[in-house]
Amino acid sequence: MASNSSLPWPDDLGEVSRKVGKIIAEMLTVEKPELQLLYQAARHLPSAGGKMLRPYLAVKTCELVGGNAENALPVAAAVELLHTFTLIHDDIIDRDPVRRGVASVHARWGEPVGIIAGDLLFAKVYEAVLEKAGKGGIPESRALKVFALLTEAAIQLCEGQMLDMTYPKVEEVTEEQYFMMVEKKTAYLFKTAAQAGAIVGGGSQSQVERLGSFARLAGLAFQIVDDVLGLTASEEKLGKPVGSDLREGKKTLPIIHALHHAQLEQRALFLQVMQGTPAEADLLKARELIVSLGSTSYAQRKAEELVREALDELEGFPPTKARADLAALTGLLVRREF
Repeated sequence: MASNSSLPWPDDLGEVSRKVGKIIAEMLTVEKPELQLLYQAARHLPSAGGKMLRPYLAVKTCELVGGNAENALPVAAAVELLHTFTLIHDDIIDRDPVRRGVASVHARWGEPVGIIAGDLLFAKVYEAVLEKAGKGGIPESRALKVFALLTEAAIQLCEGQMLDMTYPKVEEVTEEQYFMMVEKKTAYLFKTAAQAGAIVGGGSQSQVERLGSFARLAGLAFQIVDDVLGLTASEEKLGKPVGSDLREGKKTLPIIHALHHAQLEQRALFLQVMQGTPAEADLLKARELIVSLGSTSYAQRKAEELVREALDELEGFPPTKARADLAALTGLLVRREF
């Protein structure tokens, strides 16, 4: 995982990442030579690193409600597998050549391999819970609840992806429509991770619901900041192409704000960039214009508001290290640089 010394990453995030990564690596290892290519493609993004925020949420919410964090690791791996599956397919849909600083799966092995590798990861989601969690002392009733959460998350992710594909074809997208899309595409998996961890840890229904609300709000903030960084960060730090949302005509929160506040000539530039194959100079000009219109600052403030709401949901839980770690991670979501 990339690091940034100026930001307070929780001290055990790396440890959780290693443990979850080990489970995933074991699940994506195969003996048969003829299947090596498939499993190599499936391991490609997990081995490239990643923030592991969703697995960390699962482990920490399990701890927060008094559970054994080790029991949450297989569920944390399942959440990460589901997330990675969507990334592979998203890159195919968006034709993105880079992910996490390396070639995307389809760019390296072709779209058919990318599709199959993604499908394999999706199947491994359920295997992680079924085989690994069962051996970790999770009661069957809790495992079934986790299955239900993961299934609904997969449905929400598909719906969110469809909206994300549809919106570029629509000239006017409202903030309400944007939030509906990111709720499904991003925030729901954050919510699922937190609730799954709390269920594994034996949390009460009210604790599960409150932690789900906390993670949902944090997930919305995470996506907004992602949209801002997609316009303002460097490709080296971001690990994927900068400005791709504009190229693909996506209606992110800063872009929606900019379209609403742009003058006619400025709006014409945005639409030209978003509807064609823009020259790099025009793309850069559009990105700079979004910043000058105050659109990235507006989006950043929205993210900070959501983080404050998320932290309010942690009130009432004991002031343990797990709670402090969740709070630190949530604050980091709006201050990160990648």
